[in-house]
Amino acid sequence: MNTNPYYILAIESSCDDTSAAVIRSDFHILSNSVASQNVHSAYGGVVPELASRAHQSNIIPVIDDALRKSGIDKSHLSAVAFTCGPGLLGSLLVGVSFAKAFALSLNLPLISVNHLEAHVLAHFIKDTNDAAVPRFPFLCLLVSGGNTQIILVENASNFTVIGSTLDDAAGETLDKTAKLLSLPYPGGPQIERLAKEGDPNSFRFSTSHVGGFDYSFSGLKTSILYKMRDELKKNPQFIEENRANIAASVQKAVVDSLIHKFSKAVTQVRKDHPNLTDIAIAGGVSANSLLKSEILRLGKEQNLRTFLPNLQYSTDNAAMVAAASLFKYEKTEFANLNTVPFTR
Repeated sequence: MNTNPYYILAIESSCDDTSAAVIRSDFHILSNSVASQNVHSAYGGVVPELASRAHQSNIIPVIDDALRKSGIDKSHLSAVAFTCGPGLLGSLLVGVSFAKAFALSLNLPLISVNHLEAHVLAHFIKDTNDAAVPRFPFLCLLVSGGNTQIILVENASNFTVIGSTLDDAAGETLDKTAKLLSLPYPGGPQIERLAKEGDPNSFRFSTSHVGGFDYSFSGLKTSILYKMRDELKKNPQFIEENRANIAASVQKAVVDSLIHKFSKAVTQVRKDHPNLTDIAIAGGVSANSLLKSEILRLGKEQNLRTFLPNLQYSTDNAAMVAAASLFKYEKTEFANLNTVPFTR
């Protein structure tokens, strides 16, 4: 293992945020620059073509900013990491292509990183020397706008998905509800903000019941839509008069579904892995305060250490890609110039 400090530049461009980060070999983040895209707010969601164009405009300034803030000259880098997928193909192509060209110009190795694994391994970023990190194996609930998975993390390169959504993701359910409530994009944070003003027990919605540890949110989305449709027939001001209560009730339904299955998974996995001591959440929806409080409650009940990602590392960012890349660098798991991005 390399005992001298080394540095990796990481690039993230899987969706609508262009990000670059520089990480040191001890998992300290030296910089993490992010350029968001406001152009999508007018459409209520990410428009892939507009996203890829914005990445092309943002990527050079973002990388320049990350290098400048890190205090590391590009000549001192040891590798270039990039998100290879899953994500939007046009967006990924921008980051992958730039990473290849940048690495080739400096004769540096390339490291391809899975976006979802990066979310999970963000827990190993050390903002302080004494920061605690999960112990392998641990169980992670990954929740984002496009993914909902329960993952058994045996080690940094061995991930087993033991449960996932069969249709829609939890984050997508929150986003679609926000759209029905005429809330601005992105919808998830807006739902959380509004829910603090409402009563989570105001409305009950039907949820899908599937076996095992898998999730299904299509039934919940349909129930929310039908409830609003029926109530609007009786009272055209229903949404306006109940917006906060609807937000709080939907948020509760989503979080209850997530915790219910994750709790079952914890019980089962501990039978097979009695050495399991840690659980974690990851992904953009892990920033939700109700989900965080419920996962902490579960950890306390089960006598497990619970890890919540730092807020700045919960949404899409290059710091998490950088953390994942360190594990690969130590094992010399390098990519080549023929590597192509993947969407799923």
